[in-house]
Amino acid sequence: MEVFLAQPRGFCAGVVRAIEIVERALEKYGPPVYVRHEIVHNKYVVESLKKKGAIFVEDLSEVPAKAVTVFSAHGVARSVEEEAAARDLSVLNATCPLVTKVHNQGKRYISRGRALILIGHADHPEVEGTMGQVPGPVRLVQSVEDVAELTLPTDTPVAYITQTTLSVDDTKDIIGALQAKFTDIQGPDTRDICYATQNRQSAVRDLSKLVDVILVVGAANSSNSNRLREIGTEVGVASYLIADGSELNPDWLKDATAVGITAGASAPEVLVDDVIEALRRIGPVSVSVLPGREENIEFRLPAELTAG
Repeated sequence: MEVFLAQPRGFCAGVVRAIEIVERALEKYGPPVYVRHEIVHNKYVVESLKKKGAIFVEDLSEVPAKAVTVFSAHGVARSVEEEAAARDLSVLNATCPLVTKVHNQGKRYISRGRALILIGHADHPEVEGTMGQVPGPVRLVQSVEDVAELTLPTDTPVAYITQTTLSVDDTKDIIGALQAKFTDIQGPDTRDICYATQNRQSAVRDLSKLVDVILVVGAANSSNSNRLREIGTEVGVASYLIADGSELNPDWLKDATAVGITAGASAPEVLVDDVIEALRRIGPVSVSVLPGREENIEFRLPAELTAG
């Protein structure tokens, strides 16, 4: 069986930075370090950090006063920041810089008097954080149908921003519907979207031309991993989301001569290796990596972790 690995796949720069913030905080301050929400949406990563002394909580009320506290890569609302300050927590902000960029774009649009529309998934922590960062009303749209239901007058000055785990392809129909509905509309340049989301989705499309089955390594609650699986399915290739090799179903591989593997932006390469080993237990495989876009972006760590 031929196994093709998508390139790029797995960790993006924002995820690498977030994990490193927790690891460096544990080294510098010692355990425990508290993390609000999963630092990234991957159980393996979370469990690995727990073993080193990280404690994950969903609410800051679970964190002792003055404790070292990390905000996850998805970002948080201003109310969370204010609560942390009121409780004198020592905060390290692991919000992805590209998510922060979306926050700042939204704030600028609101300051210019525009009605703000956010394209994203309800209940996703990034969306909750973004809506809570912008000082004004934010209208969330998840589909073209949602755009049709917006009650703003068509000549209202509006602007849109998007969840970072959505690509240009994911949002183009919704943006088109907004542009058709409103006569005065602004939005970020396509160059402002998350490079990692776009690159991984493009790589899956390339992968789908060569394989009979696509395995996406990632967590069930990972938005970008689910989207990779959906893209494979949309182009007609049987595609499955699996956390690791233990979830591989041999029945998926009947009659398959070529299998493609990719990984969501929060899935470590060790889990890709685990899936390859699971395939080897079924039969002999040859592994090759597809050519793809090289990613060499790095994001700076907070100054308090690099000083001294």
